[in-house]
Amino acid sequence: MTRRTTPTDPHCAIASALDVVGDWWTLLIVRDTARGVRRFDALQRELGVSRKVLAERLKLLVEADVLRREPYQSGPVRYEYVLTPRGRALLPVLIALQDWGDGWVLGDGTTTATADPASQEARRVRALVGTRVPELRLAGAGGPADPVAADMPLTVLYCFPGAFARPESYPPGWSAVPGAPGCTLESCTYRDRLAGFTAAGARVHGVSTQRTDEQAEFAAKEKLGFPLLSDADLQLSAALRLPTFHAGGSGVRLKRLTLVVDAERMVRAALYPVTDIERSVDAALAAVREAAGA
Repeated sequence: MTRRTTPTDPHCAIASALDVVGDWWTLLIVRDTARGVRRFDALQRELGVSRKVLAERLKLLVEADVLRREPYQSGPVRYEYVLTPRGRALLPVLIALQDWGDGWVLGDGTTTATADPASQEARRVRALVGTRVPELRLAGAGGPADPVAADMPLTVLYCFPGAFARPESYPPGWSAVPGAPGCTLESCTYRDRLAGFTAAGARVHGVSTQRTDEQAEFAAKEKLGFPLLSDADLQLSAALRLPTFHAGGSGVRLKRLTLVVDAERMVRAALYPVTDIERSVDAALAAVREAAGA
């Protein structure tokens, strides 16, 4: 790759990283390919960048092994751009930038697992209605799994900060973070009302950024009866630009929100912020029934 800067400290990893991804458009291209926007014309429409600039940035990202080109048609051959493992390793960078922007640019810097309903963050989540969940695999107790059910018309994805089988497992200061407590209540409420979701044609999947062993221990203790999936590598978070927070040095945590997704992977409802957990489960079931009726 052609070097675009000359770092004053050649041993500085920050300067070296910025030489690859320090351009305004570069990280936005990574953002959109993570969202499933992979073809040149689609990227150009999404970003509003000139074709010349986009072609240059894509070339640089391919040379840097952040993206790779994969053919999707022949005669003439056309390519789409897919994140490499090196590119996927940038997802935590995107989430950190989004977290900082939500907290310190759009907010007042307060650590919170929720949001004001009128905030830009809440509007971003609710604007997911009509968008598509890219095909991806999340870790689960039974191995990698698609977060969107293949055997039912609808899927309820409820994203939660973290639920633990043992009280001592919660991160320090967890109960003081607005919106963080209540994950056990939420999961158990879905468990208790699971028959209603099944009858309405929906699978229920819980998603957090926890390790799968933590999720499995909690699911076994509470006898949930539906899968918990781990977005520890932030694939889903980056693909949908889901809001996150940090608490107690425990890493990235998803804020509490609920999505209803159809079999075509289209988001049919987005519930955020979730302030009353039991009512949010009722609202999710109502959204499922509405989507099924439509």
